[in-house]
Amino acid sequence: MPTELVLSSGFLAFARQTGFLAAIEQRGIEVGGVCGTSSGALAGSLFSAGVPAEDIGALLNEAPPLRQIALSGTPWRGLFAMGPVIDRLAEFLPERIEDLERPFGVGVMGPGRRPSLLTSGPLRQAVAASCAIPYLFTPVVLDGVPYQDGGVVDRTALEAWRAHRPDRAVILHLVDSSRGGEDAPVPEGVTVVRTPKSGAKLWNLGDFEAQVEEAKQRTLEALSAFPADASR
Repeated sequence: MPTELVLSSGFLAFARQTGFLAAIEQRGIEVGGVCGTSSGALAGSLFSAGVPAEDIGALLNEAPPLRQIALSGTPWRGLFAMGPVIDRLAEFLPERIEDLERPFGVGVMGPGRRPSLLTSGPLRQAVAASCAIPYLFTPVVLDGVPYQDGGVVDRTALEAWRAHRPDRAVILHLVDSSRGGEDAPVPEGVTVVRTPKSGAKLWNLGDFEAQVEEAKQRTLEALSAFPADASR
């Protein structure tokens, strides 16, 4: 049976997500569905649209994030707006989540700081919402509801995804939190790949290639004992 991938949040952890996905490709693991939150939603959506990991890395590293966003016209709601990100994603992603090549879920935070999993509806806006850190970015409105960075309240959306796609093998990519602290315990039956936080900044993603390679090697090591029948 194909394996589910769950990509956690991680501040600008684009290189970590790229390395993880590159290892999944190298191992030839058949992927059924993907769930992502924050940077995991951005990388995971591109992967679910059929973009190879190498191209995902090139896209997410083509310019510092600060050059890919815009100042907000309502700074009391957030200093920056996600409009340019949504426009850029239109070149690579279909209009709706359900138009992707495989099932996909986006972890977001709704009103009242409630975690929510979006599995249908506008894709590019949902991904941008999942990356919209409160106060730094304005909320992204979908169907009249403002959503923001899901990683604030649930870094993985793992429970919601497993409820949505039950009885499937899951590989969880857990990037160390930039805020520190311990993550929630991982349920039995979930294979966990842990990678360090990115240390990236809005104006500089750091040594992207080195981060990709480190995450790739850690993933390959963590999956060395992954059941053979979960691969092609």
